[in-house]
Amino acid sequence: MKIIYLKMGYRADLSDLGAPDSVNRTRHLKFGVGQKIRAPDGRESRVLIRETWDTDIVPELKPQANEIVVYKTRFSGFYETDLDATLKKLGIKYLIVTGVTTSICVESTVRDAMFRDYLCVLLRDCMSEPVGQDLPRTNHEASLLNAEVLFGWVSDSEQFVKAFPAKTAKADR
Repeated sequence: MKIIYLKMGYRADLSDLGAPDSVNRTRHLKFGVGQKIRAPDGRESRVLIRETWDTDIVPELKPQANEIVVYKTRFSGFYETDLDATLKKLGIKYLIVTGVTTSICVESTVRDAMFRDYLCVLLRDCMSEPVGQDLPRTNHEASLLNAEVLFGWVSDSEQFVKAFPAKTAKADR
């Protein structure tokens, strides 16, 4: 099983953030993209700038040498990235999707995947959704419903792992 990581991160000069009047640029600047901050270890850093602590993948999920990392600058992992070309080159048609934030980046990527005829399975317990946590129905649940009805299939990690023989699940990691 091939693992591909998607990371949101911008160039230091913010040239890939969008035109001055773009919604992407306006909203991301509002949320502090590019601003100087101090990393948890005390180093100076910047918000969502490539190769800073803020775009690092947590150590528990750190990519292995044979795994692919794709930087993205929009919510969808397909927008102006080489993700589609990489998947086609590898002959991949089925995508097992995990990630953060379910209703924004995950759903945007899954929609784009469906438009490109990929078959997606979202693992509900391998996603996170900070938006709308105080509402009666979370954005996470709404996005999973959209995915199940329109874009692919939804499962959980336990059912997914049970579907594979033990040696297959460990094979390419």
